[in-house]
Amino acid sequence: MNLYFRLLLLRLRTRTGPRLSLWDEARTPFRVTLTDLDPLRHVNNGKYLSMLDLGRLDLMIRSGFWGSLTDRGWYPVVAAQTITYKRSLTLGQRFELVTRVLGVDERSVYLEQTFVRRGKVIARAVVQGRFLRKTGGTVSPSELLDAVGGAPSDLALPEWVHEWAGAVRISSDAAA
Repeated sequence: MNLYFRLLLLRLRTRTGPRLSLWDEARTPFRVTLTDLDPLRHVNNGKYLSMLDLGRLDLMIRSGFWGSLTDRGWYPVVAAQTITYKRSLTLGQRFELVTRVLGVDERSVYLEQTFVRRGKVIARAVVQGRFLRKTGGTVSPSELLDAVGGAPSDLALPEWVHEWAGAVRISSDAAA
């Protein structure tokens, strides 16, 4: 239920908040609530993943990309993600989730999402996203870039992201 409440707040805030480019950083504010906590009284690791979804949605809505996606019958999915935790978040603490596009390759879009409290990194995630068609099939990254008018000329996917994507890829003939 907490996720739906946060989604509602996000939608209300994005109507009046500053517009962004898809290539800007989105800073999404949060506060730790009771339903975020695990038995050790810090934010549950699964809650971080749910908040990552909201951070990506914030960037897509504020940049206008969300409307462009839905008009085309496309929707985003997470293909892979890795998150590293550095510090804990506890009840009542305010923090921001900073979301930015790292780059694009021939298969996917990659984002970095960082949880920050008082200027200190709490956790950082790298997310590999793909876009699917409601009618079936995958949207190519070149189609995505055409939909947003292209990428900045200086946007280059870091080599370590290529290596990470290759390391976490599951081949289509992998056994269960």
